[in-house]
Amino acid sequence: MGPALCLVSAACFGAMAIFGKFAYDAGVSPAALLLVRFGLAAALLGVVLLLRPGLRRAEPGEHRAVPTGRMLATAIALGAVGYAAQAGLFFSALRLMDASLLSLILYTYPVLVTVAAVLLGRDRLTPGRTAALLAASAGTLLVLLGAGGVSFHPVGALLAFGAAVTYTVYILVADTVVHRLPPVVLSALVMTGAAGTLGLGAALTGGVDLDFRPPGWFWLACIAVVSTVLAMLTFFAGLRRTGPSTAAILSTFEPVVTTALAALTLGESLTPVQLAGGVLVLSSVAVLQVRPTRLGRQKPEAPAPARDDAAEPTAVAS
Repeated sequence: MGPALCLVSAACFGAMAIFGKFAYDAGVSPAALLLVRFGLAAALLGVVLLLRPGLRRAEPGEHRAVPTGRMLATAIALGAVGYAAQAGLFFSALRLMDASLLSLILYTYPVLVTVAAVLLGRDRLTPGRTAALLAASAGTLLVLLGAGGVSFHPVGALLAFGAAVTYTVYILVADTVVHRLPPVVLSALVMTGAAGTLGLGAALTGGVDLDFRPPGWFWLACIAVVSTVLAMLTFFAGLRRTGPSTAAILSTFEPVVTTALAALTLGESLTPVQLAGGVLVLSSVAVLQVRPTRLGRQKPEAPAPARDDAAEPTAVAS
């Protein structure tokens, strides 16, 4: 179930670039897109928690920990610092370099997450996981480079790698609280933190322009509901079942989805190289499913007490 949730999350995130393209065509600015995306997502999740109080509690059979102030602050900081910073670095890099090369650099984060998780003792670098990581990385490279030539910009590349590092830290810190907060609660706190940071930034810079055509609001709603709320809920639910490295590897499905949707909706064609890359990414999913019982069920139970003790020092690093 965990890998399936991670794949659903990747598909939802993968659709965001298409929704964003249509939103830009309707006159939406990047600043307005980010502010409305996180603000609307936070409001929707807040309404869900009000209407469904049961979603505030842990699932039956899971480790139940009473949320502490530090735990809640960590969750909010994931959005206010991690998510907001990653989005800012990503869109700053996008103004300087081609999207395909930007995505290629950003998707170094599965390697970074896997290596960091192993060094921190949170995951084991098994042969199957190593093979999946290599297949996913090679497949992502083929999917993105199959689009053709790209231009290189040193500052843009540095910003893109900064986004990858930021997202790596985000996933590792999220892994310290994802087992102790229900997914809806954690997602709501993250979205609230991101919306707060972007709202403050907008206030300090004179606000954002929300005077765009009605179709823009439709595509923003798609981004908020599908590529933010649903994507975050399924990611956190998948992360708590698979661990950080497996979740990161499965997230390489995202550029495959983006490329396929671009071919379907924007008239872009898939090259044989890109199709081969997609097959490699999908093969990594199959490799990760070879031993789901041994890799998936041991981890949540054994590290849980350690995470309770180690979450606070890790949160400071975020």
